[in-house]
Parts: sequence; structure tokens; C-alpha cells
Amino acid sequence: QVQLVESGGGLVQPGGSLRLSCAASGIIFNIYAMGWYRQAPGKQRELVAADYTGGITNYADSVKGRFTISRDNARNTVYLQMNSLKPEDTAVYYCNAHRRTNDYWGQGTQVTVSS
Repeated sequence: QVQLVESGGGLVQPGGSLRLSCAASGIIFNIYAMGWYRQAPGKQRELVAADYTGGITNYADSVKGRFTISRDNARNTVYLQMNSLKPEDTAVYYCNAHRRTNDYWGQGTQVTVSS
């Protein structure tokens, strides 16, 4: 059974930082592309950052220079370091594991940026 468990969300002031973690089980972690998506109220889910096998990463324009995705294959964990947070970063953040036709999601973790 595949499980993706996110943690690290919470309430933070504008300009602050958070680090999200996603622990995966039930998959061969190092052959999966791992990504972070987010969904704000009334909006579609969007890709925030992705880490493909081979060290290639991709970021949404809105987070470039502020967010960093990384993975620890020994711990089956992917991280999202979020710096200089803005109110518009407020959303539920979801972890995703993708390979070919396999697509798995975590339950999501709430990030709220507010003073």
C-alpha cells in the first residue's frame, strides 16, 4: 500500500519560512518523480515544484528563488523549503509521486501566511 504523509505546515507571518516534508512508503522511491502541488480556495491545484530522477528540478514562476525542493532517497522523503513566504502562498500543499501511469497523492497540509 502506497502512503505519502506530509508534515510541516502551519501558520507563519509574511516573510517567514517553513519546511514541508513528505515521507513515502510502498514505492521504490528513487525511481519516482516527486512533486509538491498546492490548492488555494476557489482555485485549481497547481504545480509548485518537482524533482525528477536525475537531479532535474522544476519550479512554478511564482516561487522561483524562494522555494527549494530536495529529496533524501535514503529516507524516502522529499522536502519543500519555503522562504520569504507571501500571503498568496496560502494553500493546502500536496505531495505527489509520479512514474509512468502511477500517480499517488498525500492528504495535504495547510500552509497559512498571515500577520
